[in-house]
Amino acid sequence: MKILVTGGAGYIGSHVVKVLGQRGYEILVYDNLSTGHEWAVLYGRLVKGDLSDKVFLDKIIKEFNPDAIMHFAAFIQVEESVIEPLKYYRNNTVNTLNLLEIMQKNGIKNFIFSSTASVYGIPEKIPVDEDTPINPINPYGSSKAAVEWILNDLSQASDFNYVSLRYFNVAGADPVGRIGQAYKEATHLITRALKTAKGIFDKLQIFGTDYPTTDGTCIRDYIHVDDLAMAHLITLDYLLDKGKSNVFNCGYGYGYSVKEVVEAVKKITHIDFKTEEVGRRPGDPPVLVADSSKLKSELNWKPVHADLEYIIMTAWEWEKKLDHVQ
Repeated sequence: MKILVTGGAGYIGSHVVKVLGQRGYEILVYDNLSTGHEWAVLYGRLVKGDLSDKVFLDKIIKEFNPDAIMHFAAFIQVEESVIEPLKYYRNNTVNTLNLLEIMQKNGIKNFIFSSTASVYGIPEKIPVDEDTPINPINPYGSSKAAVEWILNDLSQASDFNYVSLRYFNVAGADPVGRIGQAYKEATHLITRALKTAKGIFDKLQIFGTDYPTTDGTCIRDYIHVDDLAMAHLITLDYLLDKGKSNVFNCGYGYGYSVKEVVEAVKKITHIDFKTEEVGRRPGDPPVLVADSSKLKSELNWKPVHADLEYIIMTAWEWEKKLDHVQ
């Protein structure tokens, strides 16, 4: 079974490549290495290429002829998307359209899309289920929502099947320390907090303390990257077996505030690093927590790392090792 993984040298993509490789799939990773790393690809073959290069992309897909494509290549920083929206629409939406056109040209009909809880915007009901209206409040979420609409239309119009996985906040690292987050500009809370504990930043900024939450800071549902990777594996089985398009949330169903995460990081690292409370960041909803009962009931997904301290511990072990990897 052949699987092509775009963005497979990045944080989430590389963890999915890991579990695909362990399962014995033949893997081709297509990545421009703008934020990914060659060393993160533990299985399969890496081809350096950009999704904007339709001629080269067509050549690679035609030669490899995958049974399915998993698509992770995207820009993901909410704050940056507010400042540079066209950058996000071009990479996240237009480049995905390029990929879908090449897939259709070559008769590839199975697609797994790396989506986001940001498509929900500020939901009226918490936890958020898949029937919640899509109403993004930032260009990052909008760029992903646009792809979801395209996928739905394409599946209605042709023999094309997809699963869209809407991630909540992904964190943690490979438990044995082979791969983890390695972004040049860390924006994820847990990673940035760990880098502050490590001394890379002199303080951690807490964006907004006046949200309608228990302590005034944003609440998020944190999912370990390995549990998310396994969700992709069972989704692939479902797609190849059932051939039915669907959408699933990926989260644990409960959240932690920014201040709770900060305290947990201090506890794990034994470092009392400095924090600074500043104003809200544009594009941040107050609370995002998943209702993932659909993924559990329909695909029998059983998370095994649903513990904030474990998530932080694996990320901390990776962070301490990172200087020797890069």
